[in-house]
Amino acid sequence: MFKSVRILVLTIISLTLISCSVGLAGLQSYVDAADGYQFLYPSGWVGVDVKQSSQGVDVIFRDLIEPSENLSVIVSDVDEEKTLTALGTPTEVGYYLLKQMNNNAENGRKVDLINAELREVEGKTYYNLEYEVTLPNQQKRHNLASIAVSRGKLFTFNLSTVQKRWNKVKDLFETSVNSFSVY
Repeated sequence: MFKSVRILVLTIISLTLISCSVGLAGLQSYVDAADGYQFLYPSGWVGVDVKQSSQGVDVIFRDLIEPSENLSVIVSDVDEEKTLTALGTPTEVGYYLLKQMNNNAENGRKVDLINAELREVEGKTYYNLEYEVTLPNQQKRHNLASIAVSRGKLFTFNLSTVQKRWNKVKDLFETSVNSFSVY
């Protein structure tokens, strides 16, 4: 009798621990040990093949139900000696990326930087950026990014959704962006 109760308790504890590892408040963990970064992403999202993606795109996830919601991590080379702050302030880097998006954008796309802030975690500096994008068809999107420099690499974590869903996913997306870390 005592043995079966002990087995039942151990089983319940194991199942509890396994279910806790699935995610934090609707988020799952992704770790890329080879490139040295990790983040949390929304449950129900799936990985997308990056073979046909732009250069530097390391990973893409997309929502199964709302496929226009997506995240990506882009890894680029920078001088080994460079730090994120050496590239500029959060606002300067945000405007630099905005200029890149507008230069590479389809005709008629408008991108506005609406927030840029510095975040420090365990001795690493991150810039969190927020953009509003108006596409040529006048559809509005909301983009969040977290940027870091580590080991001669510039890491850009991007999350994007249509504006009409922003209020529903804002807290989840902000948690995801703030979870992005490099090592």
